[in-house]
Amino acid sequence: MSFDWIAIALSDVAWITLAFFMGLAARFIGLPPLIGFLATGFLLNAQGIVLGEFLDKLSDLGITLLLFLIGLKLDVRALIRPHVWGVASIHMVIVTVVFTGLLFLFAALGLPLVTGLDVQTAWLVAFALSFSSTVFVVKLLEERGDINSLHGRISVGVLIVQDIAAVLFLAASMGKLPSIWALGVIAALFLLRRLFYILLIRVGHGELLVLYGIILALGGAEVFEMVGLKGDLGALILGTMIAAHPRSDELSKVMTGFKDLFLLGFFLSIGMGGIPSPDMVLIALLLVPLVALKSGLFFVLFTRFRLRARTAVMAGQNLGQYSEFGLIVASVSVANGWLGHDCLIVLSLAVAFSFIGAAVFNRPGDRIYSRHREFWNRFQARELMADEQHVRFGEARIVIVGIGGVGSGAYDHMEQRFPGQVLGIDVAEDHAQQQLDMGRNVIQGDPTSADFWDRVRTPNQVEMIMLTLPSLATSLAVLRQLDDYAYGGTISAVARYPDEIPLLEAGGAALVFNIYTEAGTGFAQHLMASANLRS
Repeated sequence: MSFDWIAIALSDVAWITLAFFMGLAARFIGLPPLIGFLATGFLLNAQGIVLGEFLDKLSDLGITLLLFLIGLKLDVRALIRPHVWGVASIHMVIVTVVFTGLLFLFAALGLPLVTGLDVQTAWLVAFALSFSSTVFVVKLLEERGDINSLHGRISVGVLIVQDIAAVLFLAASMGKLPSIWALGVIAALFLLRRLFYILLIRVGHGELLVLYGIILALGGAEVFEMVGLKGDLGALILGTMIAAHPRSDELSKVMTGFKDLFLLGFFLSIGMGGIPSPDMVLIALLLVPLVALKSGLFFVLFTRFRLRARTAVMAGQNLGQYSEFGLIVASVSVANGWLGHDCLIVLSLAVAFSFIGAAVFNRPGDRIYSRHREFWNRFQARELMADEQHVRFGEARIVIVGIGGVGSGAYDHMEQRFPGQVLGIDVAEDHAQQQLDMGRNVIQGDPTSADFWDRVRTPNQVEMIMLTLPSLATSLAVLRQLDDYAYGGTISAVARYPDEIPLLEAGGAALVFNIYTEAGTGFAQHLMASANLRS
């Protein structure tokens, strides 16, 4: 047996360690660790260090697992909604046309590297710049706990439409049609869906579950590559096929850590895209402010499709950066002789700089909207879509935010004590509908949004709000909104770790319970009651 891969791994310990400390430094100053990973790539590149096959494999695995996990969370019905596919398509066309014109303007001004620009080159660069980053946005939404919010789901939907456009471009750029077996393979996968479900039930909750997820992601990618289709599309489709299964959420959680680890290679590879000249840095810096045009256009389009101003601002803010898929499009264009290598380096720099800018501007969350609410609301349509209508609590005295495992148990207990006076709120529309079908009084909404509480009607009779959310960041965001709303009732929350308790108490929670400690107490009480034990 060959152990060459161990030697490769050991030789890369130095740059992995450097990436760790750079990521840690970024975290200390309030930036996402990925900014430190990008900086590591630039630093290694400046020193002339070339990383080998190990980095490329990390990057490829990270992107494949990312698309598989996106598929696990994907609601195909969401993609066919006009405010998703319509906005994504219109935005891509407008940005490509406008950016093409701006590139010719740069050329007319005599800026370096763009003089003598031809139409094909300008169009390809503009098309590459029209994408937003799937990797960055999903990572950002996960860290903020917004992945299931309305603006988060819309952002991911737009990204999927863009990714599909990129995959179609890449397929066309190959200059060949997919194999005649392509449709047969896709049909066979759907026929095997029931088998996939059975195996997902049988693998348990440990290492076999992780291994099964990796097999699905990488196996789907490999099968698609074999029939002339983009491998990442295969991972996405396999994830989508599994998404409807009740255990898809568990599978997503256990694989997230592996995805984050492998994406280290992707962010490093962006920083190591090439040795930039001062002219390249200048052009890249000039491209970064144009991200504001992309975000602004998203805002205008979302409001025209009857979304609330806050949802439109947040979604536009989420999508305000350039994309790794743009780099893939550019690299294929370079390989086909349609673009020069200098363009690829400039785009790599622009993507990296836009990530840094997006990380800074997304740190305040919705403060960009909150501080200028009246201005943004001027653009809001008078008639809003159904998901943005008024929220009514009815006769509820107790409101439970987050109807997962803990929340549903809390709901059932409170409903026994206060029948007809308990209301659940869940950010995921499909999950809220499932809870309704099970007989629970649950509505869909995003309580981290200031607009959600603005839309609430008859809230005064609510005596207690219970936060049973899995993310500390999401719980703190809800507490901030309740504080701004001047809610006067009792707020309770659950914590996963002891160090979260003081943060939740400082945020306004009067009662905070460690979820694991309370689970043990509840188990003992239930056992004593069931076994009729006496002290």
